[in-house]
Amino acid sequence: MTKVCPGPLNGKKLIEVGHMLMGPYCGMLLADLGMEVTKIEPPSGDIARTLGPHNIDGHNAYFVSLNRNKKSISLDLRTKKDKKIFHSMVATADGLITNLRPSAIKSLGLTYQSLKHINPKIACVALTGFGLDSEQSERPAYDYVIQAMTGVMSLTGEPNGPPTKAGYSAVDNSAGIMGAVGLLARLVEGKGGQVDIAMHDVMLSQLNYLAGALLNAEEEPERQSLSAHPYIVPAQIFQTSDSWVTLFITHDAFWEIFCQKVNKPEWIHDSKFSTMKQRGVNRKELIGHLDDLMKTKSSKDWEDLLIPSGIVVSEIKNLRQALESSLVENRGMVVKLEDADSNFLAVGNPIKNQGYKTKYYVSPMLNADYPTNLNHD
Repeated sequence: MTKVCPGPLNGKKLIEVGHMLMGPYCGMLLADLGMEVTKIEPPSGDIARTLGPHNIDGHNAYFVSLNRNKKSISLDLRTKKDKKIFHSMVATADGLITNLRPSAIKSLGLTYQSLKHINPKIACVALTGFGLDSEQSERPAYDYVIQAMTGVMSLTGEPNGPPTKAGYSAVDNSAGIMGAVGLLARLVEGKGGQVDIAMHDVMLSQLNYLAGALLNAEEEPERQSLSAHPYIVPAQIFQTSDSWVTLFITHDAFWEIFCQKVNKPEWIHDSKFSTMKQRGVNRKELIGHLDDLMKTKSSKDWEDLLIPSGIVVSEIKNLRQALESSLVENRGMVVKLEDADSNFLAVGNPIKNQGYKTKYYVSPMLNADYPTNLNHD
């Protein structure tokens, strides 16, 4: 049987009817915090078990990265026999999360309306593309589509280049986190009910100040060259003598410190650059100066010079460099999954709870926790 991780959610039970990324990520975050998460999979298993080329000692790497610390039961919820088993689980569960299509969620009885007669205190979270009952609820939705529809792609990339997708599954992950927040809010309330989270809504909410400027001041957001911030200058990436850094100077006091550290004291009192407002007005001229300046040192030299003074700067690292950093080691963010036949590594949970040391168990094999003590006839 799959072990349960210690944590502040010990004693709470969650049913996950999820596949691929969004639902499983939501369930994994909660499992890491001690919730007993039972993943219900179809007889063929979550399609994520077959995704990607990396199979390590019988474990699919994509699947493991999203399904640790869970139990697995294979049920066909379209059959009376397996629906009866599912309902027996609902009776003692605190929550249910699912990221199926709205029509499947409703037809399989995965809503609070369908389950409240069994357990009126269960919190049901539906993670969908466009909501359970919107005008586009049945439209297929993936991370790519939502980034395209909400303006995220149009805001990403170089001004004269094509719209660009974020380099990872920003929508699926963000919606999964929102699902966990929504579920926990219901559990704190203690009344049960339906939580309806749309990927589309989640990404719009994350465009907060950009949307606010458009809604209230008719300011259309535009792509900025080299990932520049629309208001703060300088706040963008710069090429150095050996790679790239991101530099972010938020207010005038830090601007003065920066100018002193780079031996440009004249910029402090230059009327074109002395205030944040003026740096924005004269963005093009200032960035031209900084482009030349930043190329005179290596990325590490800039970090060594500026970080001790509180200036926000960092070399732009690739994933390997990030995972191998001393900070990752210090924070324990690369972990070994226990009960694995191999040295299976994963990125750990970012939530650190005083008094609990998160344990990480490898994802379950399909149907590893089938309830053999129940009468299935």
